[in-house]
Amino acid sequence: MLRDQLLARLREMGGAPDHRRLAAEVLGIRGASPDLARVLVEQALVVEDRHEAWRRAGERIVAGAPRTPGVYVLRDEGGRALYVGKAVNLRRRLRAHFAERRWRALKPGMARAYDAEWTEVGSELEALLREAALIRELQPIVNVQTAPPDLSARAVPRSLVRDVIVIVPSVEADSAELIGARVDGGWTIQRTRRSGADLTVQAARLERFFTPRFLSSRVRAPNVALLAPIVFSWLSGRGEDATRLDPHDVVSARELRGRLERLLRDDRLFLERIDQR
Repeated sequence: MLRDQLLARLREMGGAPDHRRLAAEVLGIRGASPDLARVLVEQALVVEDRHEAWRRAGERIVAGAPRTPGVYVLRDEGGRALYVGKAVNLRRRLRAHFAERRWRALKPGMARAYDAEWTEVGSELEALLREAALIRELQPIVNVQTAPPDLSARAVPRSLVRDVIVIVPSVEADSAELIGARVDGGWTIQRTRRSGADLTVQAARLERFFTPRFLSSRVRAPNVALLAPIVFSWLSGRGEDATRLDPHDVVSARELRGRLERLLRDDRLFLERIDQR
């Protein structure tokens, strides 16, 4: 390693190291002034020291990561969010982040990666939503920060921009995710058992989510991420065959529960998974 070479040469030179010679022979930088050469050598030692810590952190993170689809957050030693991403295979994606070939071109923020956390998901739509929500919530310093999703920048047929409930697989085999999206941008995701055991509660929550009188009385927090355009965009492309319901086609939470119970018993609905290619 470069750091080891520099330390060995510094020991050989004793108390009066020739920084210009070190810069030329070890770093490959010739013609630097004595002061600049000293700074370059000191910086190289710090960078290489950080490299070793980064490498060890990568080994630890990758060893604990599952080989499943999910959304992840890389954090520094103080817990600050550095980067949010999604992956079809969390271990493989995180290994790529810490691949040795990436070190030289690594963004400074990513060099401080110390730990990671992840949430496993069961569908591409869930991954898209959770990733966008985390980026909005955590404001990670390495991600390119973007404005909330805007339908004007997405080629979505007007017929698809309406209140909708989408049913997608859950990471838990005996469950499904109920994703609600409203035309005003509001969204929700709820996990429910395919057996229907908790559908009474979930159907009531969805009814409230889509009922105008509840919408008009709700005070919206200014930092709430309005991610429904992601749902509409996904439905117009990769999710065009996804199972969906119009929440206004039913007159009560009881009727909605019945519709959902019938759908959840159909195994054909649970073939959609994050694309593994």
